Formats: sequence, structure tokens, C-alpha cells
Amino acid sequence: MAPDLHVEVAGEGRPVVLLHGLTATHRYVVMGSRSLERSGHRVIAYDARGHGASGPGDGYDYGALADDLARVLDEYGVERAVLAGASMGAHTLLRYALANNERVAGLVVITPAFHDDADPDLERWDRLAAGLRSGGVDGFVAAYGDPDVPEPWHDTILTVVRQRIALHEHPEAVADALEQVPRSAPFPGVGALAALPRVPVTIVGDRDEPDPGHPLWVGEAYAAVIPGAQLVLEEPGKSPLAWQGGQLSKIIAGVAARAEW
Repeated sequence: MAPDLHVEVAGEGRPVVLLHGLTATHRYVVMGSRSLERSGHRVIAYDARGHGASGPGDGYDYGALADDLARVLDEYGVERAVLAGASMGAHTLLRYALANNERVAGLVVITPAFHDDADPDLERWDRLAAGLRSGGVDGFVAAYGDPDVPEPWHDTILTVVRQRIALHEHPEAVADALEQVPRSAPFPGVGALAALPRVPVTIVGDRDEPDPGHPLWVGEAYAAVIPGAQLVLEEPGKSPLAWQGGQLSKIIAGVAARAEW
């Protein structure tokens, strides 16, 4: 049985669907920014299965995650939408778009991490899952350890990690997702992305120092393969665009403006 998904809808106009990353919730795509709604978009944001206020699922592979996206679009009467997602959400929307070209008006792929040449570091994900199961938020943070980032980012990242994990109603389900999502391939390999629909696509990368888990070279690889894709980055020394809800909302709105509706 498909899980109950917590979905929030705001605004009217061209539809934009937001998909968050592993261990996050719908709040962590545009970080609370309301500029998309104010600029004439119908924004649909949901908690992935097992995350936030959504119910647990019977599996957390990308096939199941893409099926949930399809269900959200159908239940809310969305024929075509701009899909914007971060990390797990980015991989989910790409899997969906490869199989449903006609439902996609544009794509915003935020800090992707999956690549057939990348090491998923399954031991780390299993350690995080075990920490969450045994010690809740504190156990997860202890398993997370000291972030491998420059000192100015250290406290911010630990604060956000703790805040994100505390938002989940079903921590056991999040632990299941931590074990299963990294073991699932959203598509056969990055080369498969050449078959994406010819729609506006923006890849939002970052310069690695504050977020080494989402390497810039992966975003560059996606941009090189996806037809017509453009890669955008923060200015050197600035916070990643993925952390700047207002700026990210402008990028999403720009993709929607270029789309053919």
C-alpha cells in the first residue's frame, strides 16, 4: 500500500513541485521562501515517504520514490510541472522525467550526488541509520561526527542537521531510508540523462567546501550530458545556492518562465 504523504500547496499559476533530500523535509528545498507563490506559481511541496509528517513506506528505492511523485501529480491534477529537487529529490525527479517526458515542463536539479563512478560510502549511511535507531536525534548527530568542512561552516551544519532530524514523526522509517536510498540507482548511469526531454534544465551545483557530500564534478557531469542544461554556482566564498531559498526560488522561476506550457 502506498504511504500517506504530507503535501502542502500554496499559490496559483504555473505548477512547481518541490522534492527534498534524504533526512530532510519539504521545508528544506527553498528554505521557507514564499517568492514562488508571490510570483504567480502554484507550489506543491511534500515530505517523501517516511520523512517529516509522511507515513512510512514498504521500500525506499528510487522506483518507489518516483511512484510517489507520480501520485502527487495525479492527485493534485497537475498535467505538466516544473520539478525542482535537491539530492535524493533531484535523483527522484530525473528518474520520473526519463519515463514521463510529457509531464515535465522544466527541471531544476539541485546538488546531485549520484554518479556511476562515485563511491556511495554505504558504511557511513549505515552508521547514521544505526545511530538514529539507537539514540534518536542525539545518536544521529553523534554518528554524523565532526563535519569535514572549513571551520566557519562547522556549527551551522551541525545545527541544521539536528533541526532536520528532529522534524521526523517516524525516525525508524528515516533509518530505513538511510539504509536503502544510497543502495538504489535512480537510473542506469549518468549517460542515460541524454534521453531527458528537451525542456529548460538548470543544475544547481556548489563549490564543495561547505558541502563535500554533493561534489561539484557530479553537477558538471550532469550539465555536460543533459541536452541544453546550464550549471549555476554560488560566488566563491559564499553560501551554496542550495542554502539560499530566495536565490533558489529565482532560479526555479526562471526555468518556469522559459518552459513551454
